[in-house]
Amino acid sequence: MDRDFKEFYENVKHGTTTLGVICTDGVVMGSDVRATYGNYIASSEAVKIHKIDDNLGMTIAGGVGDAEYLVKILRVQNELYRMDESKPLSPKSATSILSIILQENKMFPYMVQLVIGGLNKGVPEIYSIDPYGGYTKESRFASTGSGSVTALGYIESVYREDLSTQDAAKHVAKALRIAMKWDSATGDGIKLVSITKKGYKEYTNDEIEKFAK
Repeated sequence: MDRDFKEFYENVKHGTTTLGVICTDGVVMGSDVRATYGNYIASSEAVKIHKIDDNLGMTIAGGVGDAEYLVKILRVQNELYRMDESKPLSPKSATSILSIILQENKMFPYMVQLVIGGLNKGVPEIYSIDPYGGYTKESRFASTGSGSVTALGYIESVYREDLSTQDAAKHVAKALRIAMKWDSATGDGIKLVSITKKGYKEYTNDEIEKFAK
């Protein structure tokens, strides 16, 4: 890795906080909305959680251009799969597609950390994916970004195997609020979604404010 590329990697890999949690009835995914480049705040309205289908979502961290390109690819692959199979991609299949793309570009890797979450035949799943295509199926939760250690510390202390999406949404909001307090690259607001058998739900700002208190 040459010096310029290494400096770029160091700048993009640390900012933000995203979080995904496995629940009894689905998954909850959350993020802040601040985009940074080094010490520069590039945006206070960044979209870091993306809907792929009613059963599938994706959080992004790292280089915005790289991440959004991968979101577009995954949406196209999902639509093609829907046309052939009359059903959406599962979280595992979506993760495999992204892993192959990232592994094929190791010489000039996409500067991203991704979390895929959703339902596979009604069973909640979460996968974390690194810039080189390595991925892990998480049994409880996953987090990315510079505020992840703080967020995970809180989630670890409150997580239970019988956690519902409603309760998890409250904990994820609080974890992100704590990360915003201690990490300068995390801030400007919180976004939350849940994915259950009822579909993909985006929580309102009023709901999130109540959760985060």
